Order: sequence, then C-alpha cells, then structure tokens
Amino acid sequence: MSVETVPRIAHFVWGFAHSAEPFHLVHYLAIASCLEVVKTQQVHVHCDELPYGFYWDLIRPRVTLHRVEPVPEVSKFEYSDPWVAHYSYAHHADFVRLDVLAEHGGLYADIDTLFVAPVPDELWRGPAVIGREADVMDPATGHARASLSNALLMAAPGARFIEAWREEIGDALDGSWSTHSCFLAHDLVERMPDAVHVEPQRAFHAFEPSPEGLKRLLVERERNLDGVYSLHLNAHLWWEEQRREFSDVHAAVIGERWVREADSTYAVAARPFLPQHGCF
Repeated sequence: MSVETVPRIAHFVWGFAHSAEPFHLVHYLAIASCLEVVKTQQVHVHCDELPYGFYWDLIRPRVTLHRVEPVPEVSKFEYSDPWVAHYSYAHHADFVRLDVLAEHGGLYADIDTLFVAPVPDELWRGPAVIGREADVMDPATGHARASLSNALLMAAPGARFIEAWREEIGDALDGSWSTHSCFLAHDLVERMPDAVHVEPQRAFHAFEPSPEGLKRLLVERERNLDGVYSLHLNAHLWWEEQRREFSDVHAAVIGERWVREADSTYAVAARPFLPQHGCF
C-alpha cells in the first residue's frame, strides 16, 4: 500500500485585508466543511490580524491559530493598477501559503472555499497537487492563457514544486493579479511535470469567476456535482456590496437564513455545515 506523503492537515490564511469586519459565516463554513468532509486531523489558521466575532468564537476551539507577518515583497511593491492594489492583501496570502506548505505540508484552501466531497485518497499520496482553472486574461499579451489556481493546493513537506514556486514568486511579482501565482504555477508544471499532479478544472474550480459562473454558483441550482470536491467562491469579485458587475449577491446577503432558504448551488451545499445553534 502506498504511503501517504501529504499530511492530513489543513491550512487557511486570514486577516491581511485589514478589515474591521468580524469573521464571516462564509469563513466559518469553509473550515467547518473541511473538518466534516475532508476530515483532516488538524486545521491551522494563519493570520496577520486576529479574527473575532460570533462565528470565530464557534470555530476557534477546533483550530490552531498562528500569527504571521505581512510579506515584505508585497508590502514594499508599488502597484500601478489601483484595482490590484486594492486586493493586494491576497498577494500576502499567495506567499504565506507556500511558506506553510513547504515547511509543514498538508492541504491549503482559500477561506472562501466550501468542501462538498472527500478529497480522494490518491491525492494525499503527493508529492503535490494543484487544480486547473478557467483560462485567465494575461495583461502582458491581452490574450487568455492557461492557468492553474493556487486557491487549493496539497503538498508534502519540502515538495519540490512548492519550493521552486516559493523561490521564484518574488521575482515574478509584477503588480498583476496572476503572474506570480497562477501563471507561474502553470509554467513550473511545464518545467517539472513529475513534481506535481494537476487535477481537472471541475475538481476544485468548476464555477468560473465570471458573471455566468457566479450566477450558477450563487443564484441558480446545479444539481450534478459529480467530480467536484470543493467550491471556490472567488469572493473578492462580489464580496463588497458596491460591486455588482459580477453578482448582486454580496457578503451582507449571505447569512444563516439565506443559506437555509436560498435554492442556489452554494446555499444548498453549505446547509449541512451551518452551526447547530447559530445566529439566525
């Protein structure tokens, strides 16, 4: 029998946005679904600012908390694109996840993830796992190109793919959204295909970060989730109430009542993980 090389532990990163918001139900559901579906032995939350609020208090006894510092390469970078600069907190997490996986191994997931099916045993046998996502527009060329998403990663401690990515990510940071993360990951796979397994888009990223993809996820009901292990919400595209170009759903809409009553893919999938005694 093959030895599992990816430790059955999970990692999430939170708190680089420097927001006054409490820990949201969406974030609670990410961790709760990981515990219940993936059945990891431990869940670690790595944060700059400390989480707080009702849902954090509920999940806190089930996780191990670690304080991490902002990443100097990101903090000192001068972004020319104001949109990317606004969301540059995510770039800190891009670095932190690689540091954590290189040292400890395990499964990393963005905190706007919902797990809907167990991760297959073979994926835990490493040495590293990443998933395809929909093609992404490359600002350098003006054309869409193949991309691998870093929103869900699995790795053994010291995995070659993760260490190579961490070694190159700082030089690849150019102020765009994806060059240092998803594009670099794709290029590394081309160079070292034996160091990582690539899952098809449906496994982790079945719903594209587009108005149509988010409508299928947040408004409509998709009943066939065969081959889907997790839902990535791409929450930065719709989280703020003033952003309506991708979806009319926003963070303030998603509460326990909405999850219980909405007939959307995400609401129905998230329903089993609602807290037993919640904040209705």
